[in-house]
Amino acid sequence: MVTAEKTTITSAELKRMIDTGEEFTLLDVRNDDEFARWRIEGRHTPPTVHIPYFVAVEDPDGFLSQVEREVPKEKPVVAVCAKGDSSAWVAEEFLRPRGYRVVNLEGGMIAWGSYYDAHEVPESADDVVRVIQLERTARGCLHYIVNYDGDKAIVIDPPRHFERVLEITQQNGWRITHIFDTHAHADHISGGPQLSKITGAPYYLHPYDAIHPIDVLPATIDFEWLKDGMTFKLGEATLKVLHIPGHTLGNIAYLLEGKRRYLFTGDSIFIVSIARPDLGGRGETWSPMWYDTLTKKLLTLPDDVLVLPGHFSQHKEARADGVFAATLGELKETNEDLRRAMTGSKDEFVAWMLANLPEFPPQYVDIKRVNAGLLQPDEEKANELELGKNICALATAYK
Repeated sequence: MVTAEKTTITSAELKRMIDTGEEFTLLDVRNDDEFARWRIEGRHTPPTVHIPYFVAVEDPDGFLSQVEREVPKEKPVVAVCAKGDSSAWVAEEFLRPRGYRVVNLEGGMIAWGSYYDAHEVPESADDVVRVIQLERTARGCLHYIVNYDGDKAIVIDPPRHFERVLEITQQNGWRITHIFDTHAHADHISGGPQLSKITGAPYYLHPYDAIHPIDVLPATIDFEWLKDGMTFKLGEATLKVLHIPGHTLGNIAYLLEGKRRYLFTGDSIFIVSIARPDLGGRGETWSPMWYDTLTKKLLTLPDDVLVLPGHFSQHKEARADGVFAATLGELKETNEDLRRAMTGSKDEFVAWMLANLPEFPPQYVDIKRVNAGLLQPDEEKANELELGKNICALATAYK
């Protein structure tokens, strides 16, 4: 909540304000191209006013005039820029002296981009496992911690900022025993290899994804091979490896069976839409394979399995409890793109899918290089590569 005494706000506080629907205005002072590429959104996206910082520098009177026209004084204001410095100056020099109740977002969009909210999946509360979903709010990425056998845990699709994973596991006294990626990601940098070095837990990846699909070079990272049908005993539960090629050649889903069944689908089935087949540069070749995977493998699983995806496209996909999840049976009824695979022929589905591909972000090629160990970016470059929302689903997900 914004009060008269506060001058800054954290990403966690901003996320809570957006989730609960508090009334306030966002003042974004980044450049036009930065704002067009990526902005703060959420379950209840607040009104946003965009006035570039350079206007305040070059034409202070014009900047102030625009603020007074577009930013209402009766509501609190959250100021934001790329790193938090420019917006802090704008708040101090222009808004507070004129009676605005304004706070500055600490760390700006870089901090917002690396914030992770955590939700326990309620269905696992009385199970032999506990499933924690980590939501990277700004990018629409989802990551998972699964606690089992009292004090042990596995991590599925670990984020680059794995400090949040360590914080949760250490607070609960859980020891990480296995680290799994569903695939070699294109939209975000995996924390798997580094987390493995720190914890000593083995890192698992399918070998097909250990070759960069465009460079055709082998990965230099250390990992354990996955293959279809492998099972891991997790106390009273089991984790089964399902090879589901289509989004990548080595794409994996994990079927966790305790008292109930959970399917970690990674980049395959989302709450809205399905994964795109072209991020390896071979959409025409991988699309028919993706259709076969959907119709012959994923859609044949029991309807009661709880789908826990690797991404979301819009915040409204979350349930009332904040978790992004639905049963496979529910998705067969509500996910229109999934229904196309169920009802159309392979040729029809492939043609439709290729006609509904979003833009191909060029930075995705380098992210895959990083995840294969072929490129080692510094922190600034890593932030640049991961800037903006993921675009891993078909275009229909973003409408």
